[in-house]
Amino acid sequence: MHRNAARRRPAHPIRPARPARPARPVRPARPAAGRSRLVAGCIAVAAVLGLSACGTASGALQPTTAAATPGSASPQQQPTGTAASTTAPATGSDGATGSGPAAPSAAAKPGTSGVSGTSGTPSASGTSGTPGASGTPSAPAQPAATARTTSPATTPATGTPAPPPAHPGTATKVIGSTASGGRTVALTFDDGPGPATGQILDLLAQYHVKATFCEIGQNAAANPALVKRVVAEGHRLCDHSVHHPQPFEKLSHDKAVYEIGAAHDMIVKAGGPGTEVSWFRAPGGGFDADNEHIAAGLGMSSLGWSVDPRDWARPGAPAIVSTVQQQLKPGGVILMHDGGGDRSQTVAALKQLLPWLVAQGYTFDLPAA
Repeated sequence: MHRNAARRRPAHPIRPARPARPARPVRPARPAAGRSRLVAGCIAVAAVLGLSACGTASGALQPTTAAATPGSASPQQQPTGTAASTTAPATGSDGATGSGPAAPSAAAKPGTSGVSGTSGTPSASGTSGTPGASGTPSAPAQPAATARTTSPATTPATGTPAPPPAHPGTATKVIGSTASGGRTVALTFDDGPGPATGQILDLLAQYHVKATFCEIGQNAAANPALVKRVVAEGHRLCDHSVHHPQPFEKLSHDKAVYEIGAAHDMIVKAGGPGTEVSWFRAPGGGFDADNEHIAAGLGMSSLGWSVDPRDWARPGAPAIVSTVQQQLKPGGVILMHDGGGDRSQTVAALKQLLPWLVAQGYTFDLPAA
């Protein structure tokens, strides 16, 4: 045991403890990189925009109240060219840029006084800060343009000439002969029915003659019984206009349409169901291509004459008879009158002409159709 103890190596001397290293000073925490960049950005933006405040600990911008409030109408905060003014943008302004059509003037907009914000112009909203659609006029401006082009004010109110006739020119199909030709004659009576119509019908019945009566529309409407008698006794009807205006060929197209068409209807109504009006005779013989065409459209041929004793002027019964005897040729159409005044001379002349015609070998016919 002692030997073993002797053999032990002496223990190493205990080294003194090393003094502890002084603690490193704690570095202040670095701000986050994002915050640094945000602060730097704030400073840059503030320098550009001229804002006076930048950042709190969070680094957020603090714009002025007027700039941050939507809908602000302050003139100082409104960009140039917005619609806050009471006049529409003029050409070349921000409200009418070169990328779109110029906005119409305020006076051109119906129902407005030029105040923006009520007629489709851009408002002063803070959400956009610029006029919308590059100043292109909005939908309400379009009807204004249409109104200008269709306004009656653009149409001359006076001095406009009447439209020309639908078919100008000279009539080419006026009938002046009988339907059968040969030694025939057609008797026609104008301007009735009148006081002499009944006497003439009595004379024609004695000689079994069928004649053609060219009636005034208003006279037919006033004397329907006489019109019915004409039809019942086998005579034919002819349209002689409503009012007998002259010169008839000078009437406007619309007036001629009325005079011919209305007279036709009046005669048919006076004659009753089944009444036919086969011819039209223009007052005074005032035919032209237009009234000829109007009559044809109603199923009527234009009827003239070849013998005119001018009985309407009351030259006396002998003069009427003499003129007929001189002018008549086979197939002729004689013009006389049963209305329009005193026709006693016509009645007296007819009493002589009917037996004379029979003696000359004439047979009575109707006008050609």
